[in-house]
Amino acid sequence: MFDTETTYEVVSFSVGDTKAGTKMGKLQLKDTKNDAVLNCILWEETLNRLDNKLFRTGNLVRIVTASFNEKFNNCLISSLELIKEAKTGLDAKQREETYAKLIGYIDKIKDEKLKEFLKKYFDEHKEQIKIAPAAKVMHHNYIGGLMVHTIECVDFAEKNLDMFIVKISRDIAIAACLLHDIGKIFEYTVDTETGMIDYDENFRNEWLSHSQYGFSLCMMNGFKRIAKMIAAHHGRDEWGAIIDLDSKDLESELYFLHFMDNLSAKFGRINVAIIESGLHWQN
Repeated sequence: MFDTETTYEVVSFSVGDTKAGTKMGKLQLKDTKNDAVLNCILWEETLNRLDNKLFRTGNLVRIVTASFNEKFNNCLISSLELIKEAKTGLDAKQREETYAKLIGYIDKIKDEKLKEFLKKYFDEHKEQIKIAPAAKVMHHNYIGGLMVHTIECVDFAEKNLDMFIVKISRDIAIAACLLHDIGKIFEYTVDTETGMIDYDENFRNEWLSHSQYGFSLCMMNGFKRIAKMIAAHHGRDEWGAIIDLDSKDLESELYFLHFMDNLSAKFGRINVAIIESGLHWQN
């Protein structure tokens, strides 16, 4: 039964077109008491009445009026109330500090050609890098989330590099972590006022994925080993990998980036609420 006092957390929100040519919102909510997922529809008239800030990922909301299906796991929302606004992501100071940490990793790279390339690329795209999310929904989906995810990958890499019998070049491993998701600065758009994240249609028209972008960027600049690591970092072709890690006779280093990326995505600073008290990385 529907309880108007139930508090929900916004999981995801998107707007599309109906067959009639009107707008339709798709909102996924999670019951804060039992984590049950509720899939909701909002018609154009409702969308026009409600502030887009309501739909920010992590917001706590209350459904005021809606019609539900028999199982109460789908509904048509007519009115929604904001209970608590979620943090949009890193603030300006945190973004500067986090970007400086990324540059610090580049400064430690010994290969001069690679270091020069990374410094130039990051400098040319620094404003995009500072605000980019790492995902729309799945992980680190907030302003500055890409930097947090990237730093976690580098930190995991540095802690694990010396544990393996098969030695992996530190320069190659760290550069692969820094560049594996760099295409996301173009793949996503983020509203710095509302924190709303969406896909950039221009990117999708030109590229298959951020992995393809990163792979191409490294290949064009002569960093073939890094390119192959990026091509494999999603692990399986059905997950978007260009190189499937189930293939035979692959270089050991191709698995390394995949596991570092996966550790961050699964166990890192996933929710923006976790960063509200600030970021404190170990040096």
